[in-house]
Amino acid sequence: MTYEQALNKAAAWCSKAERATRDVLDKLRVWEVSEADAARIIQWLTDEGFLSEARYVHAFVNDKLTYDHWGRIKIRYALQQKGVSPEQIALAFDEQINEEQYLGTLVDLLKGKMRGMKLPLDRNDRAKLYRFAASRGFETAVCSQALQRMEVQEDDDE
Repeated sequence: MTYEQALNKAAAWCSKAERATRDVLDKLRVWEVSEADAARIIQWLTDEGFLSEARYVHAFVNDKLTYDHWGRIKIRYALQQKGVSPEQIALAFDEQINEEQYLGTLVDLLKGKMRGMKLPLDRNDRAKLYRFAASRGFETAVCSQALQRMEVQEDDDE
């Protein structure tokens, strides 16, 4: 594939959705573009606004929080796998994660998981909920807060 063909194809691919730089580099390798041409293509895509790591991180964090209901740990790990810097991850978390909404998301997830469990929760049920929250990437402290909030709500309902 020539430089121009790869550039046009990469620009079209990046214009469809936000992409991580590592994803674009991987795609260029699959297309067997030379390292020098790949570096030029990445630079051009960045300069022309087709590729923005900050925009990608913002969209990724938003989508994983809003639609997939992932916690910080899982999001951070996924972004690290994409080669995103810890500073950009921290900045995106600071800008986008509202602690109250974050906790509310986990409470909603746990309520769904609790269907069929008898109240008050026994030790095994609490352990199941902690494991579930951990599998979604939520921190243990946040899980504790969510369970406490749910217990207070249950007490208020009675």
